[in-house]
Amino acid sequence: MRKPLAVLSLLAASTLALAGCGTTSAAAPTGSAAPAASAECAKDSTATATGPVSVTDALGRTVKLDKPAERVAVLEWQQVEDALTLCVTPVAVADAAGYRQWDKAETLPEGVKDVGTRQEPNLDALFQTKPDLVIVEAQTRDDAIIGQLEKYGVPVLVTIGADAKDPVKQLLATFDLIAQATGRTERAEAVATEMKSHLAEAKKTLAAASPSRTDFVYFDGWVDGGTVSLRPFGAGSLIGAIGAELGLTNAWKGETDPAYGLGSTDIEGMTTVGSATLLHTGTEESDSDGFITAAEKNPAWASIPAVKEKRIHAFPTGIWTFGGPHSAEKIADAYVAAFVK
Repeated sequence: MRKPLAVLSLLAASTLALAGCGTTSAAAPTGSAAPAASAECAKDSTATATGPVSVTDALGRTVKLDKPAERVAVLEWQQVEDALTLCVTPVAVADAAGYRQWDKAETLPEGVKDVGTRQEPNLDALFQTKPDLVIVEAQTRDDAIIGQLEKYGVPVLVTIGADAKDPVKQLLATFDLIAQATGRTERAEAVATEMKSHLAEAKKTLAAASPSRTDFVYFDGWVDGGTVSLRPFGAGSLIGAIGAELGLTNAWKGETDPAYGLGSTDIEGMTTVGSATLLHTGTEESDSDGFITAAEKNPAWASIPAVKEKRIHAFPTGIWTFGGPHSAEKIADAYVAAFVK
């Protein structure tokens, strides 16, 4: 399985501030590399702000723009999804093929410039697209990527990918920050309201179904040199937080990191979770290449109650577990599909 990139130490979200003036009734920002990516955006009628922007990013840096950003370059997948949800098509992204495989909450149009990996983007290629804002993730103000980008004289908006103290709040804070910088706060408010309603409806559906078990462990994994490594998503993960929001109980109690709420274990470690239902990331790999197929070759795997009782379910492929509001809705839908029969 391809290992998703997840930074394991990030700062908590800082207070966001924006000063701007005026709005326009345009359905979507102009000047993007391609039309709005979805039918939802094609029908969108929310306003786009106009006038100067002053926004405080996630590291407390003040970013000033003469007007809301239209030509944005984005170097992380959550923020790519966020921009598309806001009906702003980036002019450049890092690892476009990877995004299209792992995050299907929003479709990235063909023609958007791919500027290399998320870890080491090709900055020359990026700035050939003439962005008026570059959106990145970084841990500290002295992160090398910030200095490298600022040498080109283009504003850099720094975001934080996750915070295990409140993953859903952090998701919305990042989404709102990008909305402020692009003048799309009205759209962001509508999306946030819809997401909260979607999760509330999923919770009602689960409660009405009254499943016999509501405890779970969600994990992804990979095979390296014949060894199966598993990564459980603890209570501080976005997956875990949404499960709790829906009334489910995360049974993984092992150590997790303070940003993404991710743990680390192996097949034997998974035998400690009792009778919890097992949920895992769906992949596009062939069965023979998958970590579940490899796990099934270990006798310890067969001893896990959920495996014996066939209470192990793959989430649909293309659900980015570190994504934005529309990914959160897909996560909720996947929980309902797994527990409501």
